[in-house]
Amino acid sequence: MSNSKFSLFAILLMAVSVLTLSACDGDEPTDDKPTGPLPTSFDETEIKDDDGNVTETVVTITDYGMGIGNTQLTKDKTWVLNGLVFVNSGQTLTVDAGTVVKGKSGQGENASALVVARGATIMAEGTASEPIIFTAEADKLDGNLPATARGLWGGLIVLGKAGLNSSPGESAIEGIPTSETRGLYGGDDDADNSGKLAYISIRHGGTDIGAGNEINGLTMGGVGTGTSVHHIEIVANNDDGVEFFGGTVNVKNIVISYCGDDNVDYDEGWRGKAQYIFVNQDPSAGDRGGEHDGGTDPEDGMPYATPMFYNCTYVGNGAKRAVTFRDNAGGEYHNSIFVNWDKGVDVEDLPGDGEDSKKRLDAGQLKWMNNIHWGVAGDDAAKQIVTASKEANLDGIDLLGGTNTSGNEVKDPMLVNGVPTADVAATGLSGDSFIEEVSYKGAIEPGKDAWFKGWTKTDQDGLVK
Repeated sequence: MSNSKFSLFAILLMAVSVLTLSACDGDEPTDDKPTGPLPTSFDETEIKDDDGNVTETVVTITDYGMGIGNTQLTKDKTWVLNGLVFVNSGQTLTVDAGTVVKGKSGQGENASALVVARGATIMAEGTASEPIIFTAEADKLDGNLPATARGLWGGLIVLGKAGLNSSPGESAIEGIPTSETRGLYGGDDDADNSGKLAYISIRHGGTDIGAGNEINGLTMGGVGTGTSVHHIEIVANNDDGVEFFGGTVNVKNIVISYCGDDNVDYDEGWRGKAQYIFVNQDPSAGDRGGEHDGGTDPEDGMPYATPMFYNCTYVGNGAKRAVTFRDNAGGEYHNSIFVNWDKGVDVEDLPGDGEDSKKRLDAGQLKWMNNIHWGVAGDDAAKQIVTASKEANLDGIDLLGGTNTSGNEVKDPMLVNGVPTADVAATGLSGDSFIEEVSYKGAIEPGKDAWFKGWTKTDQDGLVK
């Protein structure tokens, strides 16, 4: 063998030895499967007609743990959520006006939803002429899905750092597996800013992730006052329309139609403000106009839930009951209209000396003032304003003339384009920076088109009659 050939052989032999030693180094052999978070995939597909022209570009988003990143969703493409897609802490998701985001079908671990994690930001600002639509993949946006098509995907979940009244002050959001740490919310920053949501329609959500635990249309956990939320529609959700888990976020111009459970739900000590809330219930599926809970663990945790509602219109269409206050929940309703509910308002009054919602009423932390009721509990003035708490078997709490229950009326509101409204004097919060002073009761100004006209499925499908 020549020297050159021997040298080449030696080099190859040494290389094989090094590779063999490297493979043997360590306690266990390596696995071909990658571990840890991986980049989110954006798989783009072009849909073409028979002539080969591109009619739609669909981008399927799959989150493998690293979140969606600093990403902009544009209206020239349809964006499809494949499973839970997170905006991770430190990331900002921008959604352009007119953009359509769809969620794939699936339950349990295969549920699809968009989750804005604690410390993340979403900037989703549509307009009345170009709303942002979150809906199911099956929705062709041509009316093919009725308002009774519920639970076809998850929903929109926003999490923040504002305070809760539960222990230890941090919770795992409803609708997300507890093993997912990006689903945690709560903290001590009541002014926390999760971004902006405006002119958004959320449709056909509420898929079941297991054991009857569905995702709400819009879920806000520990969201702070720095977050801007207005002109939002939730329609045909299988669970609640909007639910607040603690926090301090303020909201305006929310329309909720044909949801399968409650419409406005709060617990864990939500302390925000709400104005112009329109509820349109499907009596065959839905429950309450408002389900208002104070604490969970502990049930009498502080701070108490004390949100303020002004200018709401809750249309029950014969559904079960208008509002329930329980688990020490406080809260205030002013200048609002409640029409066609089987029952009125429940205020929990438990036996004994413990804390309950009746205590919040007596302390002025629960107020029901200057509201109009019609077609509630058969127009019996005594029954339609309040129904007895089941736990205490009360005869009823007088909401017609108490200190914190004055100014309520049993009165037929006028209909404007099918919407109950009342052109009567209203009492607002003088000087409040969020609640607007208006001269009417209910969510819609008399003589004007409803603010949800044109851009919502509620209006387009004629759900308000």
